[in-house]
Amino acid sequence: MYLVKTPVILSKLSSKLLVWKIETTQPEMFLTFDDGPIPHLTMEILSILADYEAKATFFCVGENAQRNPQLVQRILNDGHAVGNHSHQHISGWDTPLTTYVNNVHEASKHISSKLFRPPYGQINYQQIKELKNDFRIIMWSVLSGDFDKNISPRQCLFHSLQAVKGDIIVFHDNLKAQENMLYALPRFLEHFTSKGFRFSTLKNQFAD
Repeated sequence: MYLVKTPVILSKLSSKLLVWKIETTQPEMFLTFDDGPIPHLTMEILSILADYEAKATFFCVGENAQRNPQLVQRILNDGHAVGNHSHQHISGWDTPLTTYVNNVHEASKHISSKLFRPPYGQINYQQIKELKNDFRIIMWSVLSGDFDKNISPRQCLFHSLQAVKGDIIVFHDNLKAQENMLYALPRFLEHFTSKGFRFSTLKNQFAD
């Protein structure tokens, strides 16, 4: 089970520690892609983004970045941003504090970024305390559900279209989500671009 829209009360209660949404007066949204980079799929995403002059933030798994450094560089060369998604995509709820923190820092050897998103959104208060001085911890306000094999590509698109100004939207750069994501992403971009929205990286919102 998951929520498509993050409850306002949750984001307000943790807003001093976690970033759920960006306050902006502009018609602006923040696309994010978790779990890559993945050969061929990442390139296909970059091509779709280029068609709409959209920028995004890619939260990379350290192991994938280590195996595909040329893809990480391509993401950056195309004007997008990268973020840390741990080295082995581990759950904060199932991992001891020291192991978790070390895993995040291991990923930093291959991902140069002060942005961190916990895999599955699972992180506890002690882990936040240990990481908050080195990273801005980025959550989300809209979850497309592209990873969910129980929904159709059309349902995935419907989820993503619930975004509004300032929202941080999650898609996934992995093979499990590929069918839903590749259907929803260009239609999502077409819908909001036609309404005058632009898509920016999260790096531009925070000083390094």
